[in-house]
Amino acid sequence: MRSLTIFAVEGVGEIRPGDVLADAIARAATAQGTPLEDGDCLVVTQKVVSKAEGRLVALDPDDATARRALIERESARVLRRRADLLITETHHGFVCANAGIDVSNVGIGTAALLPIDPDRSARRVRDGVRALHGIDVAVIISDTFGRAWRQGLTDVAIGVSGLAAIVDLKGTLDANGRALRVTEIAVADEVAGAADLVMGKARGIPAGVVRGLDEEWFRESTARELIRRPAEDLFR
Repeated sequence: MRSLTIFAVEGVGEIRPGDVLADAIARAATAQGTPLEDGDCLVVTQKVVSKAEGRLVALDPDDATARRALIERESARVLRRRADLLITETHHGFVCANAGIDVSNVGIGTAALLPIDPDRSARRVRDGVRALHGIDVAVIISDTFGRAWRQGLTDVAIGVSGLAAIVDLKGTLDANGRALRVTEIAVADEVAGAADLVMGKARGIPAGVVRGLDEEWFRESTARELIRRPAEDLFR
């Protein structure tokens, strides 16, 4: 029977600009008795990546004008406005609330911006784990997004290295022998959501590990594969 193992990496400690995430996470995983292994997928939260990369800015939480200006600066365009909520398309191509800017789990008067290039961030962590500890893992940078058509939030992949973002099943046969015509599985998003179940939103745990994924899913990829083209997007 196929199964997955999912566990949080605790004890990483507070990350500051310039810290080497790969080393901090790998050492914490070893210290808690669950060292990283070849073939693991390491899921790292956007917030801790932004901290390590210095993507932090001062922001008065009571200054709505400054907040709106920051959101617009971090956006390629604003798609919808409702009161103090803006749905924007970021420079990465992500459609999300308030350009992904977040003030949770950072110091008062500080906001965290999305990494400039989350795919590059994922590659940096992956390369660091391999160079410093000799372990070959895939890496996902995750963030919390809302979804069209659905209530609630879930974690999704905004950066990917070493794992298929999309597994294309078109042309394969279903259980009744019929060819699938449109099925594409957002594997990286599913893995990000699975890891969030053990990390949680308010526990201060910046990383999780998903072990036991299909070996065929491990390949070079980027989160850009997950972005729907504007011509196919009913919301843009």
